[in-house]
Amino acid sequence: MYQLEEKIWFWAFIIIPVILMVFMLLQFWKKRAQKRFANSEILERLSPNKSVLKSTIKVLVLSLAFACLIIGLVNPKIGTKLETIRSQGVDIVFALDVSKSMLAEDIAPNRLDKSKQLMTQIINNLVSDRIGIIAYAGKAFPQLPITTDYASAKMFLQNMNTDMLSSQGTAINEAIELAKTFYNDDEQTSRVLIIISDGEDHSEVAADVAEEASEEGIRIFTIGVGDVKGGPIPIKRNGVILNYKKDSNGETVITKLNEETLKNIANEANGAYINGKSTTNVVESIKEVLIRMDKKEFEAKQFADFKSQFQWFLGFAILLLFADIFLLERKTAWLKRLNLFNENL
Repeated sequence: MYQLEEKIWFWAFIIIPVILMVFMLLQFWKKRAQKRFANSEILERLSPNKSVLKSTIKVLVLSLAFACLIIGLVNPKIGTKLETIRSQGVDIVFALDVSKSMLAEDIAPNRLDKSKQLMTQIINNLVSDRIGIIAYAGKAFPQLPITTDYASAKMFLQNMNTDMLSSQGTAINEAIELAKTFYNDDEQTSRVLIIISDGEDHSEVAADVAEEASEEGIRIFTIGVGDVKGGPIPIKRNGVILNYKKDSNGETVITKLNEETLKNIANEANGAYINGKSTTNVVESIKEVLIRMDKKEFEAKQFADFKSQFQWFLGFAILLLFADIFLLERKTAWLKRLNLFNENL
C-alpha cells in the first residue's frame, strides 16, 4: 500500500515537455543557421567532434532528473506493516444518482459535482464506519462494496459520471434493492442508506421498497440536489455547451428537484430528508444521526507505519544532474565505436 503526500507537485511535470520542446526548436534553429553559414561538408571539417547523440542524451538525462526530483517532492510513502484494527461503527451505503438530469446547473457547479462534494465531506467526517457506494440511473450498479478504505471510496467517487450507465431514468427502487445486499453482517443492527438525487423518479414503487428496507433495519436518508424551480440539461463537448436537451416536440427539457419523492422515501424508512444546498448543514445532520446510532464492533486490516521514499528519488535526481554536468557534447572514443546515429565519423 502506498500514499502520495504532496500530489500538487505532479503539475511540475509540465516542465519536462517544455524542456524537450525547447531542445527540438533549438536544434532546428541551429541547423537552419548552419546551412546559411556553410554546407554540411565544411561544417564537418570545422567541428568534427560535435555529437548530436550526446546532445540528445544530455537533454534526456536532464528531463529524467527533473522527473525524479518531482516524484521526490510528491513524497511517495509505502506501508510497511499490516495491522488488524478493532473499531466500532455503522454500515453506510451511498446511492448516487448518475442520470443525465444530474448535469443540470441549477446548483453550482452542477448537481452531480455538488453530490460528489457532499459525499466527500461526509466521508471526511467519518471515523470508523464502513461505507459502500452504488451508482444508479435507469439501473443500479455496485460501485464499491462495504469497506473501511475511505481513500479508495473517494477515488471511485471521483470517477463516477453520467456516462457510466447506458440505461437512463432514475430507478431509486433498484438502488434500494441493491443496497440490501451490501449489509453483509447479520449482527450489524445500525444500517444506513444515503440516497443523493434530484428526486426525478420514474418508478412509483420506491416508497414501498423503502418500507420493506425499513423492516430489514435499514434507515434511509435522502439528500436533494438541485432547485425546485429547475433548470435545463446542458449538452457539452470539451466543456463547452453546444445545446440543451429537448423533448420530442423540440421544447427544452426543464428538470426540477422533486423533494416530495425524496421525503416520502425517507419517511417510509424511518429516516429524514435533507436539502443539499448547504454542505455544512448536510454534514452536521448526518453526523448527528450517526452519533445517536448503536455501533457494531468489527475488525479491519489496514497498513500502518508509512515510510517516506523521497530520498531515493532525490538521490537519483542529484546523480543524474552530475552526469549531465560531466556529459560533454563532444564525441568520445566510446561514442565513435557505437556510431548510433550513423554519423559521418
